[in-house]
Amino acid sequence: MSLYQLQKFLYVLNRDEAAQRKYHSDIDAFIGEFDLTDEEANALREGDIGLLYVLGVNGQILMHYAALLGIEWFDYLDMMREGIEKHGPVRAGVYTMTGGGASFTEEEKNR
Repeated sequence: MSLYQLQKFLYVLNRDEAAQRKYHSDIDAFIGEFDLTDEEANALREGDIGLLYVLGVNGQILMHYAALLGIEWFDYLDMMREGIEKHGPVRAGVYTMTGGGASFTEEEKNR
């Protein structure tokens, strides 16, 4: 897995309007600029927030990507939870140290 490259892709996408245009016009060409696994590339093509979370993408980076896709906050949290149910615990990154990504904020618990 190439978590650094995956997060770099999203970081660039979140901050660069030219990258956003390329993402929307030719996502495969944009993906080709990064050393990603097939699983990572497919998650990006599909906008699979849950899988990206399970792969270890930092939440600060991932929430901006979700916003770019037009995903609302609580839907974003639900997608992360569903990602764990579908793909298993978080595999890499900081969230592997927080209960496999299964815990959320107090606000979310009371929802």
